[in-house]
Amino acid sequence: MKGRNDPMMSKTPAQWRQELPVVGQLMDLAETFWINPGLRSGTAALADCPLTAEDVADAEARLRRFAPYLAAVFPDTAPTGGIIESPLTPIPAMQKHLGDFPGQLLLKQDSHLPISGSIKARGGIYEILHLAEDIAVREGMLSLSDDYSVLAKPEFRALFGKYAVAVGSTGNLGLSIGIMSAQLGFKVTVHMSADARQWKKDMLRSKGVTVVEYADDYSKAVAEGRRQAEADPMCHFVDDENSKTLFLGYAVAAGRVAGQLKDKGITVDGDHPLFVYLPCGVGGGPGGVAFGLKLLYGDNVHCFFAEPTHAPCMTLGLVTGLHDEICVQDFGIDNHTAADGLAVGRPSRFVGRAVAPLLSGAYTVTDERLYRLLKDMADTENIRLEPSALAGVPGMGHLCSEEGAAYVRSHSLNMSNATHIAWATGGSMVPPDIWQDYYNKGSAL
Repeated sequence: MKGRNDPMMSKTPAQWRQELPVVGQLMDLAETFWINPGLRSGTAALADCPLTAEDVADAEARLRRFAPYLAAVFPDTAPTGGIIESPLTPIPAMQKHLGDFPGQLLLKQDSHLPISGSIKARGGIYEILHLAEDIAVREGMLSLSDDYSVLAKPEFRALFGKYAVAVGSTGNLGLSIGIMSAQLGFKVTVHMSADARQWKKDMLRSKGVTVVEYADDYSKAVAEGRRQAEADPMCHFVDDENSKTLFLGYAVAAGRVAGQLKDKGITVDGDHPLFVYLPCGVGGGPGGVAFGLKLLYGDNVHCFFAEPTHAPCMTLGLVTGLHDEICVQDFGIDNHTAADGLAVGRPSRFVGRAVAPLLSGAYTVTDERLYRLLKDMADTENIRLEPSALAGVPGMGHLCSEEGAAYVRSHSLNMSNATHIAWATGGSMVPPDIWQDYYNKGSAL
């Protein structure tokens, strides 16, 4: 699978390795920690971003309009009045297990988001709600001032039933898109890569979603989803690689986290830095969250992406500056990982360019480490996650490395006052027998 502009033709893998040693580490499948030399001040980075705080506020307002509908059709959202949100939880036993690191480690449990149990419930559900609102308002059946619980009525399901939704997914985005689209009445097809877990396909089919399976990776599933939508004028394609709507759905999480930190009495300022470690696939989820956090906290928040050693597409795109012009297979990396939610070979161009000036760095983690961390999280905190959701957990340890210490010094950070957030991206919906298999693999290592 060659890059779209075949940049590898101008440089051999050996030349890439010589020019950028970090590329060699990634090609060797070694755990790698990379500090972004292109990091700019928050003000400068955000000034060049095509999205603004007003865009995020608009997304938050839309989610609030839909809250009465969500509370009506998804009982697990009723306690929060239809607001889709997850706990921010201290994990002191796990932190102690990881080592003697300064500051406090918290777990953002998007693994336990209502409706679909992953971070994709943010962006994926938001995009479908945005689509539904646009259609209903355009048809004269809905006003922005209405009580949106009316969307549960049969006439709205009949309206949405005239339209189709298509998406390519490794699993979790497909779950969120499929569940939400089916609930509203859309005809929905999820094109799923070889990495997608069978239970996720089975769950979607049980909800009336059409699932198309591929022997190829994520890129093939996305291409087929896009092709389907292009052939049908009534079909909306959810473009995880380029959707600004998805991105904004994720960005709303930042304000929610800020409120949770405030409720816990945790300060974020020049003397109290915040570090956030975000598992990364194609980039939309972590990119949106990082963007939202930078809007709120500027230079006082430090965001790092975490990727599997076998699928470091965003890191490669950022390091080379080539973004979606290259894929991991160009570098001899197979894109086969137990972290199915992160099994993406080619990063988002839109996200890569948006986050390049505001991301502090990135690191990779082996499947073996993910399995061990999964076991350890269950043993120490009784929290069950899927492998990809553990990618953020080792992040704080990297700041004690030589490269991490240099980053801390260069920014004059007081680490004793630091707060660390590992973003857990999925896991609560994993069937018990499958999760036990994950746990057993971690125990055997």
